[in-house]
Amino acid sequence: MKVVILCGGKGSRLASPTENKPKPLAMVNGKPIIWHIMKTYMKYGFNDFILPLGFGGDKIKEYFWNYEWKNQNFIKDTINNDIKLLNKPENWKITFVDTGVNTMTGGRIKKIEKYIDEDTFMLTYGDGLSDINIKTLLSYHNNKGKLATVTGIQRKSQYGILTVENGIAKSFDEKSTLDGIINGGFFVLNTKIFDYIENKDSCIFEQSPLKKLAKQNELSVYLHDGYWLSIDTYKDLLTANKTWKS
Repeated sequence: MKVVILCGGKGSRLASPTENKPKPLAMVNGKPIIWHIMKTYMKYGFNDFILPLGFGGDKIKEYFWNYEWKNQNFIKDTINNDIKLLNKPENWKITFVDTGVNTMTGGRIKKIEKYIDEDTFMLTYGDGLSDINIKTLLSYHNNKGKLATVTGIQRKSQYGILTVENGIAKSFDEKSTLDGIINGGFFVLNTKIFDYIENKDSCIFEQSPLKKLAKQNELSVYLHDGYWLSIDTYKDLLTANKTWKS
């Protein structure tokens, strides 16, 4: 099953420590955010990734292009012109797709449609860390039988607020300041979701598509009460570096 990680964010609110660096490459305990996200999915057996790229996409490509030799112990035998890795590299398959610097989330998702070859795929943001059980999330999605499942987090925030009844979203309001269940990413989606997304760079997934799904009772909500952090500011990045290890 494909796992889509949205990687187009500029990370401008992370300030100078990540200047000119895309948000997914911000470092948490010595590794980029995206590395931690991919390891979370790998833990549950999902290792086929699609990265819709935007700002700094070349830097993300460069990170993975050089990943093997920079992150492995190896023997370089110049006599026999041979290189031997001393530890096993991650078993990753990664599809890199340039989706435009200014494209919004919906537009990025629409542009990777042709790379999805199964009825169901997963989606998350390239700036969120969680100890979510991916297998339990997928099982929940299958049991609910809806077109989409979003992970809900109970907290007060500026993020999208979900009204939930019996595990089904009744409304989706972006950037509310009220207490409630917020959009925590970590989606499971049926490919019919592409019918809800306009083929426009300006399409924002969290607005019309998700609101329409909620209105049609096609958006289920998996409530996660464990660790979750969206890294939107430099303060969030500092918090992640303090708390993610534990």
